[in-house]
Amino acid sequence: MTATSILQTSLKDTCRIVNGLLKTALGPPSGSTTTLSPAQDITFRHESVKCLVSIVKSMGAWMDQQLRLGDSYLPRSYETEASVENHLTQNGEEGTVTDYELHPEANSEVSDATTLEQRRAYKIEMQKGISLFNRKPSKGIEFLISVKKIGGSAEDVAVFLKNTNGLNESMIGDYLGDREEFPLKVMHAYVDSFNFKGMDFGEAIRLFLRGFRLPGEAQKIDRIMEKFAERYCKCNPNSFTSADTAYVLAYSVILLNTDAHNNMVKDKMTKADFIRNNRGIDDGKDLPEEYLGSLYNQIVKNEIKMKSDSSEPPSKQANSFNKLLGLDGILNLVTWKQTEEKALGANGLLIKHIQEQFKAKSGKSESVYHAVTDVAILRFMAEVCWGPMLAAFSVTLDQSDDRLATSHCLLGFRYAVHVTAVMGMQTQRDAFVTSMAKFTYLHCAADMKQKNVDAVKAIISIAIEDGNFLQEAWEHILTCLSRIEHLQLLGEGAPTDASILTGTNVETEEKISKSMGFPALKKKGTLQNPAMVAVVRGGSYDSTSTGGNTPGLVTPEQINNFISNLNLLDQIGNFELNHVFAHSQRLNSEAIVAFVKALCKVAISELQSPTDPRVFSLTKIVEIAHYNMNRIRLVWSRIWNVLSDFFVSVGLSENLSVAIFVMDSLRQLAMKFLEREELANYNFQNEFLRPFVIVMQKSSSGEIRELIIRCISQMVLSRVSNVKSGWKSVFMIFTAAAADERKNIVLLAFETMEKIVREYFPYITETEILTFTDCVKCLITFTTSRFNSDVSLNAIAFLRFCAVKLAEGGLVSNNKSVVDDSIPEVNKAVDTSSDKDDSMSFWVPLLTGLSKLASDPRSAIRKSSLEVLFNILKDHGHLFSCQFWSDVFTSVVFPIFDSVSDKRDTRRDGQNSPTSRSSNAEGSAWDSETFAVAAECLIDLIVSFFDVLRSQLPGVVSILTGFIRSPVQGLASTGYAALVRLVDDLGSRLSENEWRQIFLALKEATTSATPGVRKVLKSMDNIDVPGISQSYNDMDMSDHELTNDDFEDDNLQTAAYIVSRLKSHISMQLLIIQVTTDLLKMHLQSLSVANTSIILELFSSIASHAHELNSETLLQKKLQKACSILGLTPPPMVHFENESHQNYLNFLQNILANNPSLCKEINVEAELITACIKILQIYVSCTGSISAQQRLVDQPVPHWILPLGSAKKEELATRTSLVVSALRVLSGLENDSFKRYVSQIFPLLVDLVRSEHSSGEVQRVLSYLFQSCIGPIVME
Repeated sequence: MTATSILQTSLKDTCRIVNGLLKTALGPPSGSTTTLSPAQDITFRHESVKCLVSIVKSMGAWMDQQLRLGDSYLPRSYETEASVENHLTQNGEEGTVTDYELHPEANSEVSDATTLEQRRAYKIEMQKGISLFNRKPSKGIEFLISVKKIGGSAEDVAVFLKNTNGLNESMIGDYLGDREEFPLKVMHAYVDSFNFKGMDFGEAIRLFLRGFRLPGEAQKIDRIMEKFAERYCKCNPNSFTSADTAYVLAYSVILLNTDAHNNMVKDKMTKADFIRNNRGIDDGKDLPEEYLGSLYNQIVKNEIKMKSDSSEPPSKQANSFNKLLGLDGILNLVTWKQTEEKALGANGLLIKHIQEQFKAKSGKSESVYHAVTDVAILRFMAEVCWGPMLAAFSVTLDQSDDRLATSHCLLGFRYAVHVTAVMGMQTQRDAFVTSMAKFTYLHCAADMKQKNVDAVKAIISIAIEDGNFLQEAWEHILTCLSRIEHLQLLGEGAPTDASILTGTNVETEEKISKSMGFPALKKKGTLQNPAMVAVVRGGSYDSTSTGGNTPGLVTPEQINNFISNLNLLDQIGNFELNHVFAHSQRLNSEAIVAFVKALCKVAISELQSPTDPRVFSLTKIVEIAHYNMNRIRLVWSRIWNVLSDFFVSVGLSENLSVAIFVMDSLRQLAMKFLEREELANYNFQNEFLRPFVIVMQKSSSGEIRELIIRCISQMVLSRVSNVKSGWKSVFMIFTAAAADERKNIVLLAFETMEKIVREYFPYITETEILTFTDCVKCLITFTTSRFNSDVSLNAIAFLRFCAVKLAEGGLVSNNKSVVDDSIPEVNKAVDTSSDKDDSMSFWVPLLTGLSKLASDPRSAIRKSSLEVLFNILKDHGHLFSCQFWSDVFTSVVFPIFDSVSDKRDTRRDGQNSPTSRSSNAEGSAWDSETFAVAAECLIDLIVSFFDVLRSQLPGVVSILTGFIRSPVQGLASTGYAALVRLVDDLGSRLSENEWRQIFLALKEATTSATPGVRKVLKSMDNIDVPGISQSYNDMDMSDHELTNDDFEDDNLQTAAYIVSRLKSHISMQLLIIQVTTDLLKMHLQSLSVANTSIILELFSSIASHAHELNSETLLQKKLQKACSILGLTPPPMVHFENESHQNYLNFLQNILANNPSLCKEINVEAELITACIKILQIYVSCTGSISAQQRLVDQPVPHWILPLGSAKKEELATRTSLVVSALRVLSGLENDSFKRYVSQIFPLLVDLVRSEHSSGEVQRVLSYLFQSCIGPIVME
């Protein structure tokens, strides 16, 4: 501990010396007397400043020597107190010392410095926590726990509250009474820390209340006293019956203490009153009166007092804290305490006293000197000295014009900056640098003197000598350099940068240029240009635009002073200014980053000046980047992170001129950087160009976006061989341009993109093949351009070019070429396979992009994209694996046709919505044309690669049947033609199972549409038509009966939708019949039993559905009336029924005649007879006669039949051909077959004889049937 004491003593002595020299340098305060003459007083002051300069110079010299010779180096970030926490354990007020302190024989000088620093830091943190506790107790406790000055448990906090001096006792009580969980635990631990065993109740409560003041809130007092009572009874179990007694008695004692010792209480409580108030408190019993009387006497005679307030008043605490920090000297400088004034006294007496002390001690030789080598010691000395030194140098430099004195002060500043900067004392360093920067008077040049120019020189020297340690202080230095350059330009008569950055016209610029010339200024004697007026008038050091906000004009005297002062700046040439920036190459890695950060701040301040924006620092940024471009990549990356944010921030500026200038500066820097070669697998070019990307994406200015495109185009086309990872950013910029709202930007970007793809495509994937995907995405964005179809079509053509390059293997050729010949053939095969798999992933964005273009609203783009897409697949599909083909169909091909299923789903969900019907029709107007091209391409593709794509056949068939089911006639015809062509081209290549899939798809298309139609037709049930009753057998409506009044407008609209929907449905069903018939012509000879059954079910279901629709007579009547009113053609329901039965009949006849083997496995003959019988029944029903089978036994036989109406005759004429076909089928049966079914056929034949016919053909065929088939049977 001896070494530590010596250090503390030496610091105190140093502080006294420096404070004494400070007061001497400043001279006596106003009102005091001195025996020195003015000359002696000035000399005395200057000598004091010299002494201070010598002190700080010696500090710096010793520090430099130790840093060069010593093994230890003090890090700049010595501000942290983390080391303190590692050496201290918190217990009580100041904790305990470590073993490191307890063994001085093992301590070095480093340990002395470390121990002193630890103790000092601990006290500072503790004092800060106590001060915070005295304001907000909970915050103070949280702080002390966070900095580990006290433990985190309730017991540790309780010990702290109980034993620590300086805590406000009222705040302690307030905290202990808090109801929050943790303070409540602390209060319990606090009370439990007392040992009341054997104590009288009065003594116990007096001891308890010594440590804090009870809070004013009753609930808080209640919680504290409740716990006290519990603790007292626990320590003295036989004292009271229960803790309730102690609780009530404690309250009584507190009230008695207040009553007895408060002067405001007039009527004091007597002993009898006290005893009476406490009757029955001991579980219903009274406490002994002697006990209560004794307790009363104790309280009345000896007031219960808190322990004396050991915490100092706020002013004393502040003084203690300042003394701890070594700041009391500075405050003394400001306040000039009377005691110290007396101590100063007359200078003569003081000097005499000092001389006597030196003489008295000069003969003594017992003084012991300790040599130290730990540079950390200097930090403590600097902390106690820097304030007085700053005050002495600043005041002297401000008040004195003596060249010698000011030069000493500037030296002192330089030495002080050196010491504080190297020692990492940020606050002190910035204080010295800021003071020097203010003393340059560059912010108000009209008041500048020679000493201010000397301060500028000193600033430059500091920048050169101590640049590695300045950190944030660089901003002040660079601000000074910026202002120097500004004033020098004004002195040369050059126009300001505002003429560059503002959009003034030529005449105005010429006027500004002329008015800036100082020869003209000297002649006129005045200058009222706003920018010049602002500079001449000056302003505060921190103002962005000096004097810009002050109204009024400048006087000739101010201008003359300004001109003469500018001549002083001729002492500082461009070399000195540029040397600071050129010297940045020698800064270490930390310093250069800090330098660039500061330069960016100054540049932003210059550019944002409202009166005189400037670009000096911006140009220097480009220079600095160029100077330091050869630094290692780790450092350069950190530099560029700062510069990148700067360029983005300013590039998005609302000031267009500033943003343009910044982007051009970035272009210059990027051009220089692209001159450097980048190795493979690096990403720095991409990072370097990222500011262009961000500004391009976020800027709202079209001029800025156009400038970026021009900059990137120039850079890429002139340095194309050097672009490596930068391609990603280039394509991101062009992608943003492709989606731009301005046509000239899109065309300009595509012009460059076209040249890159045509001429420089190999460079794109030279080092990174992933950039191919970026190129493709960029081209796809261009395809969606709405300004020029030529751009879109050319972009699609370039996508095909990219596909050719990809198929040729150009993207992976460089990787394959580097394969070592020593690799075994097996490994080479594996690598080749891996390369192939990797190349497959590049096809996906290209093909997907083209797929999405199929839905483009422009017809030419749709057709071109579809043709290119399927041509790519057709030309290069041999490179694809089966799995990749599957992925292509899933993500590329099938999505093109999703709108078909979407419309189908919409039709199902919105059956009763006329608006959905109309929107589908409108949406499919251009879709049908697209799908016609797409279907043709799809068939070509599936036929070309059918062996590989066989598994995709169900999906393709589903798409084509979706076409057929479409309500749009053109799309349905397309599906029909495509499906027929698919089967025709594949022919015998289709397996039996694949035929089955086709027929099942057709069957599913038929059956799935039926429920929707039924749901639509049901809506007609809610429409009542007058004159149409449920009994309609004899009704024959004529046109003259139909009026528009019978339908409401909503009902007419619904009926119109139903008619249209029903027509589409019938058309679709007939088209499926036609498709099935055409397919059967190709496959009839090789039909299997399973497929035949599917086809039979298909024809049978359609025929049954058609008959069901035609049986709804009431529905037909309503639709006929609605169609008559609307002028629409009724749905061809009879035609639908005839065609379905006719095709069903033809199919059965063909099987029976051409495929005997199938007839054996399937009872085709029975199906044929059943179909014929059904046809005859329908015809007989249409004639209006009652079938013999339907006639009841007791029903009277009609004697005559009424003639048919015109409508029925037309229907019979329509059905004649079908019934004739059925009769001919029956007549063509063999005799045995006819005999088996004659019992079912004969009644129908009789009904036909009795019925009225519209054609004699039925009667002729019927006559032949009786002669050839019935006659022989009768004759037998």
